[in-house]
Amino acid sequence: MGSIPLSSDGLTMVCAPIMGESVDQAIDQMHKAKTQGADVVEVRLDCIKHFQAHQDLEIILKNKPLPVIIVYRPKCEGGLYEGDEMARLEALRSALKLGADYVDFELKVASDVISKQNRLQCGGTKVIVSCFLDGATPSEEELSNLAARMQATGADIVKVVTSASNITELARLFHLLSYSQMPVVAYSVGERGLISQLLSPKFGGTLVYGSIEGKAIPGLPTLESLRKAYKVEYIDSGTKIFGLISKPVGHSKGPILHNPTFRHMNFNGLYVPMFVDDLKEFFQVYSTSDFAGFRHEFLLVLNCSVGFPYKEAVVQFCDEVHPLAQSIGAVNTIVRRPSDGKLIGYNTDCEASVTAIEDALQECRCINGKQSLVSPLAGREFVLVGAGGAGRALAFGAKIRGARIIIFDIDFERAKILANAVSGEARPLGDLPYFQPEKGSVLANATPIGMHPNKDRVPVSEASLGVFQLVFDAVYTPRKTTLLKGAEAAGAIIVSGVEMFLRQAIGQFNLFTGGEAPKEFMREIVLAKF
Repeated sequence: MGSIPLSSDGLTMVCAPIMGESVDQAIDQMHKAKTQGADVVEVRLDCIKHFQAHQDLEIILKNKPLPVIIVYRPKCEGGLYEGDEMARLEALRSALKLGADYVDFELKVASDVISKQNRLQCGGTKVIVSCFLDGATPSEEELSNLAARMQATGADIVKVVTSASNITELARLFHLLSYSQMPVVAYSVGERGLISQLLSPKFGGTLVYGSIEGKAIPGLPTLESLRKAYKVEYIDSGTKIFGLISKPVGHSKGPILHNPTFRHMNFNGLYVPMFVDDLKEFFQVYSTSDFAGFRHEFLLVLNCSVGFPYKEAVVQFCDEVHPLAQSIGAVNTIVRRPSDGKLIGYNTDCEASVTAIEDALQECRCINGKQSLVSPLAGREFVLVGAGGAGRALAFGAKIRGARIIIFDIDFERAKILANAVSGEARPLGDLPYFQPEKGSVLANATPIGMHPNKDRVPVSEASLGVFQLVFDAVYTPRKTTLLKGAEAAGAIIVSGVEMFLRQAIGQFNLFTGGEAPKEFMREIVLAKF
């Protein structure tokens, strides 16, 4: 298979790291990577135990199903190799001579290794010069100067890898990609670096990395998600970026719902999870005119979802807040108004959660032959666990419907503030196991209790579950939580957070695009994927 510097159609190539501990494992992983959608594989020789340079390289290159990048990374550059440096460099020279498609050299050795003589000997092999930067990401100017030094070695492609401790540092990598005059790979490792992979195609990056199924790597999307959820082959400079601001973000199902819906509606958008540590820094970096003025018009925070734990705190960063969201004191959707560029905060959680509960109760009424135009929540005891952003949305929605609200929260003062706002009653969370609800009450969990990976926890005593007519859980991973399983076994109507998630996502889609969401299409995705 011939060497290619870039994909023939100019698209960013999908690359799978191959980290097998033996040559056989590496070959097996290469074939799996091809099956799962990789365009190229990066074979990490430093992961192979008892590596025999010339012999093992010949076997790997003879059996490669895709173009191969050969990497032999020393520990000081983020790799595993701790042996003799001369032996390592000799192995990389062997890869050149054997005709590997790409060979990766670290900047500190590149000038010496990539001599004119060696370049004449390596035929069609392309040379990648790489640099791993530990600690804080350098400034845009420093990165630009670094890339120039790397290019001066004779590199065909330059690769810069950082270990960002804050998502705001990634802006400097996007700047490097956006203004580079040669093929560049630039990303950050770790969960905070995930969007540096996902947005690489938008800024013209040469590679985007994806992990093989069963070989998860922190900060890397899977090959399957790159091909199916994110559809990287369709991402271009005009793609509008949407995302979830949250901490953590690993649980989010937003990308597998919003991205297929964008494509279904022929809307050039991409929805990504964004691990945010500091809201103030985030908005300062990503909503400035300088950043939005990129050649590729980066639209990161212009339209986004807001998740735990930021739904209340994010209100202060909105230029305007919709009256319902203002009264709730929580925002889960931010949209930049096209007419003046202002950030407008909305809350789609409120109606999503309360209508899901109402519809389930209404359905029960219809089955029993009772129909009414009055909300089934009117006059009913509504027991709410959690007074954060999701809890506030539920409380105000229940108040509007005339429910009698009792609020439990780990922060009793926060519970009292919310109770006063909705004419309800506040109780300390410690009282919840002993609380005796009225017959026919509604229980709503608006805390992360029961969320993956702590799936076995429940916020109330199991003995009380049979007293509630309906139990709602805002947690949607897993779909049927331990709380809902217990409530169902006790005979209560159950409403999953998946239903709330779907309804709030439909509201968000309408706000994001200014159009009408394809509700049935989105429901089909939820039923199939959640």
